[in-house]
Amino acid sequence: MRAWHHTYGLPVVILKAVAGQSIPLYGDGANVRDLLYVEAICNLLDQRCPAGAPHLRLLTSVTDRPGHDRRYAIDPGRISSELGWQPRHDFEAGLAATVDWYLANLDWCELVRGRAGYGGERLGAAAG
Repeated sequence: MRAWHHTYGLPVVILKAVAGQSIPLYGDGANVRDLLYVEAICNLLDQRCPAGAPHLRLLTSVTDRPGHDRRYAIDPGRISSELGWQPRHDFEAGLAATVDWYLANLDWCELVRGRAGYGGERLGAAAG
């Protein structure tokens, strides 16, 4: 799922939750990662798609794929202090706008997934 998200920019958490599919949560708790707040996305979906609520019930813990990095995190301090950059939108408003856009464009998302032949399966897991 992460590979699909990073390669194509598709917010797979939103698509899986809207479809009522399990949402994989990777790692054993020792990872340091800058990830979208899955709980915030689920809460927004509960408000916008109440028929599927509660979306948090879809969270499923899974093991990391072999060789998965323990740390995905950035520190925006330098770009802020040296270049004066500040985000244009606060996190909550930006996340809500993203969820709303994808809910309004589910047909397009399915078209992209279909063209790529991606059915939502987990990518990067060890062959079993």
